[in-house]
This record gives sequence, C-alpha cells and structure tokens, in this order.
Amino acid sequence: MRRKGNCWDNAVVESFFSTLKTELVHEVDFPTRESAKVALFEFIEVFYNRKRRHSSLGYVSPVEFEKAASQVLLAA
Repeated sequence: MRRKGNCWDNAVVESFFSTLKTELVHEVDFPTRESAKVALFEFIEVFYNRKRRHSSLGYVSPVEFEKAASQVLLAA
C-alpha cells in the first residue's frame, strides 16, 4: 500500500481478506454489528492466528511455527 502501481504491496492483505470472506463472512448472517465484531475477533485471534494451517509456513499453524523456530534458536 506504499505507492501507486506496486501490486505486490497489497498481496498479503488481499489474501487475508479473501480468506476471511470465504471462510467466515459469506458463511454467516450476523444479526447485529456486535455479533459480527465478536465473530471477526474470534476468527482472527483464535482461529486464523493460532489454529489455521498456513501454506507459507509449511502447513502448520503460526503457533506451531513459532514454537519450532524458538526451539531451533535455543538449540543453537
């Protein structure tokens, strides 16, 4: 999002929002704005950041990836 015409700046953000819409927003009807906020928070903080497997991390969750990386650093 730095400068006009640089398509790679938005790639990560657009990928995240695509996943968010596909896996949550288009699947659920939110009766209130507050229920949408709660569902979005749970999706991002509980599922996406802690449980969902990410292809860029070798199909492990971010928590598992960080744990493995810290063990490598401690062993060195």
